Amino acid sequence: MCRWLAYSGTPMLLDTILYKPAHSLIDQSLHSKLGVETTNGDGFGIGWYTDDNDTPALLRDVGPAWNNRNLREMADHVRSPLFFAHIRASTGTAVQQSNCHPFRHGRWMFMHNGAIAGFHLMRRDLTLLVDPALYADIEGTTDSEVMFYLALTFGLDQDPPAAVARMAGVVERAGREHGVEFPLQMTLAITDGGHVWAFRYSSQRASRSLFYSSRVDALRRLHPDVAFLRDLSEETRLIVSEPLGDLPGAWNEVPEGTYGVVRPGADEMHPFAPVPA
Repeated sequence: MCRWLAYSGTPMLLDTILYKPAHSLIDQSLHSKLGVETTNGDGFGIGWYTDDNDTPALLRDVGPAWNNRNLREMADHVRSPLFFAHIRASTGTAVQQSNCHPFRHGRWMFMHNGAIAGFHLMRRDLTLLVDPALYADIEGTTDSEVMFYLALTFGLDQDPPAAVARMAGVVERAGREHGVEFPLQMTLAITDGGHVWAFRYSSQRASRSLFYSSRVDALRRLHPDVAFLRDLSEETRLIVSEPLGDLPGAWNEVPEGTYGVVRPGADEMHPFAPVPA
């Protein structure tokens, strides 16, 4: 499986989130505490937005994140109000750049931790459901990228939660048709550069870990001496596969079968279930 984080809020050097926390994503690439694997070294990816472009920039590589000099250099110089970061542990598909998350289409980014069980059995069925106008843009061989393109096919531009629910529904239907009892395991994040949607769901109702950060104003009241919190806007949020540190009150588990929306104003959290296909 994999580890990932999504950041939205005060524009910040990527280094501040990727490297500086005690249990940063770089530390998790070697010493994951809550993942299926301790080591996540089958590639990495960073995607970020700037004020100059509606589409995100991507940096992806097949090597481990912990010793990548280009990532270290970039993180010291790139500042963004919204970025995704992902470290990969392959579930069977090739270790190649086109299989590294995040995936991008237009202004959209998508990243995933989990798997479609028995994907090799249902790959053809699922890819044939992708809109022909989108199919040629699929570059890699992962189940995750197929999930993204199915969500795009089912109306990600109009209603992201509904599109993901339809995607999950067709995955579970295909799994049942191929005799897979629990086809889907996913924590995933999607953004259009303005909002971030995060989902935690599995067919077995035993999803991989996912956490979100507490409100900045509440953390300031709890920890008035923590300098890092003083410069953050009230809109700043992190969603992570596992907490980046042990600051009391900082992290909250996303409930099973739930999706949340990070956006200007009040964030939201709702129950999530696949739409039966």
